[in-house]
Amino acid sequence: MTTPTKQATPPIKLLDGLLAAAGACERPDLQRRLEAAKRRTQSPTVRVLVVGEPGQGKSTLVNALVGAPVCAVGPGTPTRVPTVVREGTTAAAALVYADRSAGGDLADAPLERVPVPVTELPARAAAAAAAPTVDGGRSLLRAEVELPRRLLTGGLELVDTAGVGGVGTGAELATLELLPSADAVLLVSDASQEFTAPEMTFLRQAAALCPTVACVLTKTDACPDWRRIADLDREHLVAAEVSAPVFTVSSVLEVLAVQRKDRELHEESGFGALAAHLRREVVDRAETLARRSLVHDLRSVADQLTLALRSELSGLQDPARGEQLVEELEQAREAVEDLRRRSSRWQQVLGDGVTDLMADIDYDLRDRSRVVTREADAAIDAHDPGPLWDDFADWLDRRVAGAVADSFVWATQRSEWLAAQVVEQFTRDGGGVLPELQVGDGGDALGALVDLTDIDRGQLKVSQRVLIGMRGSYSGVLMTGLVTSLVGMSLINPISLGVGLVIGSKAYRDDKVVRRQRRQAEAKAAVRRHLDEVVFHVGKQLKDRLRVVQRTLRDLITDTVEEMSRTLAEAHRTAQRAAKTATADRAARIRELRGRLEEVQRLSAEVSRLAGEKVAA
Repeated sequence: MTTPTKQATPPIKLLDGLLAAAGACERPDLQRRLEAAKRRTQSPTVRVLVVGEPGQGKSTLVNALVGAPVCAVGPGTPTRVPTVVREGTTAAAALVYADRSAGGDLADAPLERVPVPVTELPARAAAAAAAPTVDGGRSLLRAEVELPRRLLTGGLELVDTAGVGGVGTGAELATLELLPSADAVLLVSDASQEFTAPEMTFLRQAAALCPTVACVLTKTDACPDWRRIADLDREHLVAAEVSAPVFTVSSVLEVLAVQRKDRELHEESGFGALAAHLRREVVDRAETLARRSLVHDLRSVADQLTLALRSELSGLQDPARGEQLVEELEQAREAVEDLRRRSSRWQQVLGDGVTDLMADIDYDLRDRSRVVTREADAAIDAHDPGPLWDDFADWLDRRVAGAVADSFVWATQRSEWLAAQVVEQFTRDGGGVLPELQVGDGGDALGALVDLTDIDRGQLKVSQRVLIGMRGSYSGVLMTGLVTSLVGMSLINPISLGVGLVIGSKAYRDDKVVRRQRRQAEAKAAVRRHLDEVVFHVGKQLKDRLRVVQRTLRDLITDTVEEMSRTLAEAHRTAQRAAKTATADRAARIRELRGRLEEVQRLSAEVSRLAGEKVAA
């Protein structure tokens, strides 16, 4: 006969139990830590970014995944702001605006949610995104949708992003900056052609910043060669050393499957395999990481409460042992105070690392901008920039986006490396194990980048060309006419007209060369101004992100040391108090402490069981 396995206590009940114990022990610092963990547990978020070039079917894919037309689709409605789709008890939608009328950064602007009907969301979002600002400085930040869907359970959050790959530097970088905070990325590309160079570049950047990347080929119903394209794309991924599965789907078949409730059609559309991947490789993995972080917080709080309770209980039960315990706690408290005094070590590592990294970020951005400047100068010298300015602006936009995106990836990876160095130094100093650090934060956009200014296109009317020729030929006609007048010919004669025509043609060609050189100089100046603006805005944002890492590390380590110091000081104080407790009160206090300690030990055992079950799974 098999003994039934005891079910582990749910995480929320463990949190509530330890919250009550921390309150009974008068530890508001531990209560704040547990309340933050409880908020994370009650509101889990598993963010999946849906990215891709315009017109590849990103919005249609999201609509098919959730079974509702929540994202605008069509050739005339490109995605300009993200649309966030998450689970809700009822269908609801809202537009989120940022009020920038007071000035300052976008991250500091107050937010306003405007509820809209779900059926009207795509049209309202597209209209609002097309306008730069409304109502005296309000700008649309994102659209949010809540739907009661099984796919979205467990905190899954789908984000339909603006297109990447040649649709604007600001839009591409805003999408790229969301990557460190994302749990997964779905790169969407239609099955009519293999991956483009911008798509492969973005895939490499995404793989460097996000733990899970997958590729989705859409429109298989309209592309008969989709199998061959899928094989070619897999070869490209292997050559680029990017580990990402490739899924082939048809949104049209999925919509029909939902309408007809046809399971076979659903599997044929490819959405069944995609949904299973999201559940298995994204949601379940994020739940494992969230459970690991929760267990760390619960175990740390339980250990600190156990230390305080045991110290006082030992002093009450054995006064002689209590005096020895007081000495031991005093030594431990002095060790923590020494750790606080020696905080200059990890602070020096952090300060030096931030200073060096800021200088490296500035150098890296400027070095990449100079490379782009040299390439732009070569292209401008080789051709007349006037007639080709629109094409040149598109090329420069893509080139700048790629260069700055590479710098962003590099800066993010260096920030994570710096965080690991600081944590390692703190651990070597005897600081113990820190809670898990989240360096990535996608709450800010990389700023509104200016557009490339226009230049003289060099397009002249016929009258202007004639005027330039006449102005150049005037002197030739006059001088030749004066010479020929000496032999009795009129001032204007066939010879003077012919010479004037030759000189006028040369003057027109010379003027054309001068005007081209002037346009080239104007174009180079415009490129330099544009790159200076890009370096200024992006450098500011990257340095701000680095300061966020610096503050996060500093606050995390400081709070950890404060908790340790508070725990040992409290244990030292209670042990001293226990040695002075009267005999009459001793028995009652012992019973009270034993009850609390047994409860904390029971909760600690449940935390260990919770961690063990997850590991076994």
